[in-house]
Amino acid sequence: MHDDRSLVEARLKRVLDERIRPAVYPESVPLDVAVWNAPGEPVPVAEGLAGPTEPIAVGARWGAPWGTSWFKVSGTVPAAWAGRTVEALLDLGFDENMPGFQCEGLVYRPDGTPVKGLNPRNQWVRVGAPVAGGEKVLLHIEAASNPVILDYHPFLPTQLGDKETAGSEPQYTLARMDLAVFDEDVWNLVQDLEVLGELMQELPVEGARRWDVLRAVGRALDAVDLQDVGGTAAAARAELAGVLATPAAPSAHRISAVGHAHIDSAWLWPLRETVRKVARTTSNMTALLEDEPDFVFAMSQAQQFAWIKEHRPEVYAKVKAAVAEGRFVPSGGMWVESDTNMPGSEAMARQFVHGKRFFLDEFGIENDEAWLPDTFGFAAGLPQIIKAAGSKWLLTQKISWSQTNKFPHHTFNWEGIDGTRIFTHFPPVDTYNCSMKGSEIAHAATNFKDKGVAQHSLAPTGWGDGGGGTTREMIAKAARLRSLEGSATVTWETPADFFTKAEAEYTNPPVWVGELYLELHRATLTSQAKTKQGNRRSEHLLREAELWAATAAVRTGFAYPYEQLDRIWKTVLLHQFHDILPGSSIAWVHREAEKTYAAVAEELTGIIDAAQRALAGDPAGGLALVFNAAPHTRGGVPAGAAATAPTPGTTRSTPREGGGHVLDNGLLRVEIDGRGLVVSAYDIAADRETVAPGAAANLLQIHPDFPNMWDAWDVDAFYRNTVTDLTGLDELTPVTDGVRIVRSFGDSKVTQVLTLEPGAKRLDIDTEVDWHETEKFLKAAFPLDVHAERYASETQFGHFYRPTHTNTSWEAAKFEACNHRFVHLEEPGWGVALVNDSTYGHDVTRTVRDADAGTTATVRVSLLRAPRFPDPETDQGVHRFRHALAPGAAIGDAVREGFRVNLPERRLTGEREVEPLVGVDNDAVVISAVKLADDGSGDLVVRLYESTGGRAKVTLATGLRTAGVVATDLLERPLAEAQVPESDGDGVRLSLRPFELVTLRLARG
Repeated sequence: MHDDRSLVEARLKRVLDERIRPAVYPESVPLDVAVWNAPGEPVPVAEGLAGPTEPIAVGARWGAPWGTSWFKVSGTVPAAWAGRTVEALLDLGFDENMPGFQCEGLVYRPDGTPVKGLNPRNQWVRVGAPVAGGEKVLLHIEAASNPVILDYHPFLPTQLGDKETAGSEPQYTLARMDLAVFDEDVWNLVQDLEVLGELMQELPVEGARRWDVLRAVGRALDAVDLQDVGGTAAAARAELAGVLATPAAPSAHRISAVGHAHIDSAWLWPLRETVRKVARTTSNMTALLEDEPDFVFAMSQAQQFAWIKEHRPEVYAKVKAAVAEGRFVPSGGMWVESDTNMPGSEAMARQFVHGKRFFLDEFGIENDEAWLPDTFGFAAGLPQIIKAAGSKWLLTQKISWSQTNKFPHHTFNWEGIDGTRIFTHFPPVDTYNCSMKGSEIAHAATNFKDKGVAQHSLAPTGWGDGGGGTTREMIAKAARLRSLEGSATVTWETPADFFTKAEAEYTNPPVWVGELYLELHRATLTSQAKTKQGNRRSEHLLREAELWAATAAVRTGFAYPYEQLDRIWKTVLLHQFHDILPGSSIAWVHREAEKTYAAVAEELTGIIDAAQRALAGDPAGGLALVFNAAPHTRGGVPAGAAATAPTPGTTRSTPREGGGHVLDNGLLRVEIDGRGLVVSAYDIAADRETVAPGAAANLLQIHPDFPNMWDAWDVDAFYRNTVTDLTGLDELTPVTDGVRIVRSFGDSKVTQVLTLEPGAKRLDIDTEVDWHETEKFLKAAFPLDVHAERYASETQFGHFYRPTHTNTSWEAAKFEACNHRFVHLEEPGWGVALVNDSTYGHDVTRTVRDADAGTTATVRVSLLRAPRFPDPETDQGVHRFRHALAPGAAIGDAVREGFRVNLPERRLTGEREVEPLVGVDNDAVVISAVKLADDGSGDLVVRLYESTGGRAKVTLATGLRTAGVVATDLLERPLAEAQVPESDGDGVRLSLRPFELVTLRLARG
C-alpha cells in the first residue's frame, strides 16, 4: 500500500480547523451589549450590576489597564431554535494562546448569582438544553482589563505593571457577543478527532495501531459532508467508534488526572486581582462539577479560600457545597504555595499550621499532602516540617525546569537534614497546566523514570493563573483516554487517591538526601531586597511579640493578642508566596508589600512595647533594662529575660602603617587598609588569620547582569565572566569602635560602617547603598584562609552542607544558593561565620594559591540586582544591610551570631528585672518559639530544635507551675507516637537527635 499518511494528517488538520470546529455553532444571532466602566478599584457585585450602562458595539475598544468594565448582554432565543441547545458566546477580545495572562470575566445573573468565568479557552455560557424558543436572556459580566505583561516578545520592560504608571489606553477589542446553537454531535466529533489525531502523532510509524487509527480517521473524514457537517457528524463518529473502543494494554502507564488551576496569589497582577481570579475559576469549576460526575478538582492555598469567603460569599457557598460532596478538594494544607528556600523556621511551620487549621475548621478536612507544583526549589529542612504538621506526601513539578541536570526520579523518598523521609512525586507530564493533549499524555508515559517498579503518575489538569481551570474539552478527552490502545490510561482521582496507590505499589522507592535545588531562578534569592528585608524582619518581630506577650500574660495577666497575632501571621505568610518573596512580581505587588511590612512592623512593635512595659513595671524605678529575645545569653542577659547589662570593655583604634586603621579589642585585631578594605582579621586567642594572604575582605564587586530570559528570576553563570572591584574611595574616617567608608560608582553610592565592639569576637558591617544601577549585580566578597571542601548554610531548623568544589555538574550548577542567617566554613578546630540580617543569595568558591599552596574559600554575599522585568524600577533607591564576620566561630557560634544580628537588644527603664519564662541548659538547643496555645486555653507552647547537627540532652526549665506536658505536632495536638517528656520540679528533660524538632505543650497549673 502506498504511504498516504502525511496526506491524511494534513487533511485532518484543515477539515477540523476550517469546517468541523466552526460547525459546533452552526447558527447565531447577536446580543445587545451595554457597558459601565467602574471608576477606580473594583466595586461590589451589587454596585456593578446597578451601574449606569451605555451601548457598546462589537469591535469597540474597551478596558483601561487594571480597570473593570461591567457588560450587560441581552437578547431573545429565536423561536426556530426550539428543542436545541443554546449557548451565549462571550468573547471579550481574548487571545486563546494566553489563558490567565489577559482580560477575564465573571458572568452573573441579574440577581447576583455567579454563573461561570470567561477566559480565552472558556467563552461559553449555557442558556438552555433544550430551549423552548423565545426565552429572554440577560447576563452581566464583570470584566477585568488586566494588561498583558508577559507578551509574545517576553521580558520587555513595561510600565503596565503598576496602576500608577500604566496609563488609560484601552487594552482590548470586544469580539463576539452572540447567542448560538450548540451542536453536541459536532462537538463530540471534534473531541474524537483531536484525541485520535494527537494519539497518531505519538505512535510509532511502523506500528499497526497508528495505521488503524489513520484509516479510521480517513473513513470519518470521507463520511463528513463539508456542506452539512451537523447532519453527517454521527456517521463520521461511527467510523471512529471501533478504534476508540480498543482498550489500553495492561502494562500501560496510569495517570491520575486531578482537576487543577494553579493560581499565583500575586505575580503579573496585584493581590486584589487574585481574589477575582479565584472567584472566576472556582465558579467555573463548581459549574463543571455539576455537569461532569467523574470530574475531581483540587485547589490549594487556604488564603485563596479565605479570600472568596470574605469577598465573594456567593461563590464560596458553592465551593463549600462542592467540598462537602468530596469532589472539590482542598489540597496542600498550606496558607499559600510559598517559597520554601527563604522563609524562616517558624514561618515555614506556620504555613502548615494556618493552612491545615483553616481546612480543618472550614471543611473538617486534613491534608496528607504538601502541594507545591511551582515553587523554586525546596530547602533541606522541609521534610521534617511536613511530617511535624501531620502530613506525609509532597508534590511538585518545578524541578523539571532545571537547566543542567535532569532529576533521576519521579517518585522517591526525600530525606531532610534530620533523617525524616517524605514520599514525593514529580509528575512526569512536566506541566502543572496539563490540557490532556496527546503529546502531554505520551510524554508522561515515556518520561516516567520509575518504569518497571511503578506505574502511576499524576497530571494536574487545567489552565491556571485565571485561565479558568479545567475545561469540558479536557474532561471529554480524558473520558476517551480512560482506556485507549496506544495511550496511557487516564482516571480522575483526588491527590490522596493517587498517593495512596503510588505508595502502595512502590514500597521501596529510591532516596534523595538534602535540598531539592532548582537549577534555574537563582536570582530570586536577591531580587527586590526590600521585600526580603520586610519578610525577615517581620519573622523576627513575630518571635519577639509572641515571646514577650506570652511572658507578660503568664507573669502579669497581660491580654495575649491571639486574634491580632493570627492576622499578622497570615499577612506575613501571604507575602511568602513564591512570586512575592522571591521578587518576581510586578511593581504594584512590591510597592504594596513595602507598605504592608511597614504596617506590620509598627503593629508588632506596639505589641512588644506593651508587653515589655507590663513586665518591666514603672519606668520611675530607674533600672536600665536590656531585653534579650535571642535564644542564647548575651551581654550577661539570659535568653528571654530582661536585666541590667554589664559595661563592656574597650576597643582600641590606631592608624595603620601605609594608610587605614587597626581595630583591636583583645579578641580580634582587624586591619582596614587605605582603600577601606579588610586585609586582616586576626583571631588573637587562636593565633590565626582569617583573610587569605594578599586578599582583601568586604570587597564590593559589581557584575553585568542580563540573563538570557526570566530577568527578575535568573542569573546565568556567564555573569561571572566580567567583574569590577569597587575600590575607589570617597571617604575613610574613624568612628567609635570602627571606621566609616564611602564609595561612589556609576550612579550609586555606598556607605559602610565597620565596627569592632568591645568584647565581641566579630566585625560588624553596616552597609547603606543608594542604588541607581540597571542590569547590574552587586556582591560583597570575603576571601577566607580556610581549607574546606564543604560549607554550612542555615536552613529551617538547622543547617545544610554544600560542597565548595565543582567536581560534578550538580555541584557546578549551584553557583548561587540560599542561606538564612549564616554561612559557616570550618577546618578541624577553627571556623569562620558570615552572618546577615536580611540577605539570602550567596556563592562560595575555592582556589589554591600559587604562593603557599594554601586554599582560599571565598564567600560572596549577594546584595542587590537591577532587572527591568517585570518591574523596570527594581531595587532603585536606598537599602541598608547588616553583616558580621566572626573569625574562630564554631557552628554554634554561627547560630548565636545569626540570631544576634536579627534580634537586636531592646532597652527600657523599669522597676524590675524579668526572669525567663523558659530556658534550656544546652546552647546547642535553640528555642524557636514561646507562645500561648492557639486554642486560647492559656497553655504554653514551646518549640525547640537541636541546631548544631549533633545529639543533645537538654533540660527545659520553666518559670511557671505546670500541670502536665505533652509533645505535640505543629498544630499543638498531642502526638500518639513521640518520646514522653520527663518532667519534674527541675524542668522537662529531652534527648534530641541531630536537628530534631520538638513542640511541647505545657498546661499551666
